[in-house]
Amino acid sequence: MPSEPDPTDFGAAVALVVRSIPPGRVMTYGDVAAELGSRAPRAVGKVMAHEGSDLPWWRVVRSGGLPPVRHETRAFEHYRAEGTPLVQGSSAWRIDMRRARWSGFFEQLRD
Repeated sequence: MPSEPDPTDFGAAVALVVRSIPPGRVMTYGDVAAELGSRAPRAVGKVMAHEGSDLPWWRVVRSGGLPPVRHETRAFEHYRAEGTPLVQGSSAWRIDMRRARWSGFFEQLRD
């Protein structure tokens, strides 16, 4: 069970939440921010851009179910390997957010 994040280190807190997302599930940038009591999804994106290479970055997606920009092909490989629910649209695929969205990080800490 992960320990509580240091409230003064937003990057470490983001990393803790992202590491807790199970394979085959995703959170939006806004979901991660909300888990931390923040309304700053762009700040989460900035952390992911600068510190996310050691994290399961493909599990943090845009609100419409689209993977991180310019990483679609690599992300798709991860989604297929993890069994992440996908939806094929008329022009492209996206994540089935109804089935793949995950929440509950801090509930785990309270248990």
